[in-house]
Amino acid sequence: MKEYKTIQNEASGEITEKKSRFIATLRPVGTEDEALAFIAEMKKKYWDARHNCSAYIVGTDKPIERCSDDGEPSRTAGMPMLEVIRGCGLTNVCAVVTRYFGGVLLGTGGLVRAYQAAAKEGIENADIITYKYLNRVKFVLDYNSYGKLQYYATSSFLHIENTTFESDVSVTLLLNDEERGMLIKHMQEVTGGTCEVEDLGKDWFPV
Repeated sequence: MKEYKTIQNEASGEITEKKSRFIATLRPVGTEDEALAFIAEMKKKYWDARHNCSAYIVGTDKPIERCSDDGEPSRTAGMPMLEVIRGCGLTNVCAVVTRYFGGVLLGTGGLVRAYQAAAKEGIENADIITYKYLNRVKFVLDYNSYGKLQYYATSSFLHIENTTFESDVSVTLLLNDEERGMLIKHMQEVTGGTCEVEDLGKDWFPV
């Protein structure tokens, strides 16, 4: 996987169905332990609610998917929530939908629709962000060569992360594999091989 989508910050949404309140709270999580801690936090916050159902997807290459109906009939809450997260193409997200019972039974179909609608409401209120798996590459060059790199990077819409001006100029960029190869080749050609290149590793970066 070279990129994935997640939510940027905690988000929430609420719907009412036949007097029952469904409160969705979503949080970005990086590990399953973080997801479990968030679920425990929501259960403590909404301790007086009838149900705190949950679903999460964590990971990129082989994502972990878990869900809980928390006392609702089997597959009427957690699984519908999980399907919403999956359908939106999100990962590293945990959702908890809290239900305050309104006294009217919804039936299995009604529960599925309500939990799905609450999860969708929470996601619609969230800021979605894309992460890409990129190379962090540092170029060290003289001031004249820096102008050539800056022009190439700007015209090619490359992401410059940091620039330091000392006796030479150090420029750190975030590049995919193709961009990395093309930029290194270009800078070696235009500087006669005097440009120093240092790979600083690959990681996930928001774009």
